[in-house]
Amino acid sequence: MPRYALKIEYHGAPFAGWQRQKDQVTVQGSIEAALARLEPRAHTIAAAGRTDAGVHALGQVAHCDMAATWTPFRLSEALNYHLKPAPVAIIDCAEVTEDWHARFSAQERQYQFRILTRRAPAAHQDGLVWQVKHDLDVDAMQAAARHLVGRHDFTTFRSTICQADSPVKTLNRLEVTAVDTPHGREVHFDVRARSFLHNQVRSFVGTLERVGAGSREPDQVADALAAQNRAACGPVCPPQGLYLAHVVYEADPFAGA
Repeated sequence: MPRYALKIEYHGAPFAGWQRQKDQVTVQGSIEAALARLEPRAHTIAAAGRTDAGVHALGQVAHCDMAATWTPFRLSEALNYHLKPAPVAIIDCAEVTEDWHARFSAQERQYQFRILTRRAPAAHQDGLVWQVKHDLDVDAMQAAARHLVGRHDFTTFRSTICQADSPVKTLNRLEVTAVDTPHGREVHFDVRARSFLHNQVRSFVGTLERVGAGSREPDQVADALAAQNRAACGPVCPPQGLYLAHVVYEADPFAGA
């Protein structure tokens, strides 16, 4: 059966997350339903990562197996037609080898998070950012973020329902920057690792926001990490503002597609 890699963009607001769930609208379920319109049978797709309810994607990657041979362009066009009006788009498609796997072949997942800092309600950005009404000290947040980069036991920043075998992960990058936009000042987070624990990025951002607001000192983040205790974590931030931005593979399946 020919296998195809799909690069997927979606707005997470209407969905109960990525993973297929009974009686819930999910991204995976929507794409599998669209595939069933093309080849009437049960379809199961695998993704690079499972995003929670309300989380967005700019470059989620999944793969599907088809009975017939499709040109990548025709497959993506047909899927996009049957996905309407859901806010999901197949933005790229490529045929891959049968042993290529969207999850297990991935080398790195890259997430972005956006905080909008302004008092006026967010009209155009509502649902796409986490809005806070106070200024944030980005230098202090970046100083705190440095304590988290590297290989650590991230029990403090792990959801109590996380199903990962180990809390030990290697965080490749956590950069915090300020960006002036037409609708106000935003604080952006660039977070990269081979894999993540459940709610790890949102736990990072919620804790670092408290540093930026002056409620915690940067060195207290190092103390929280060392505690290996969920109670030492700051508040988990809401899903709005979180994006699965990019998935890195040893060989980009979409290069030249």
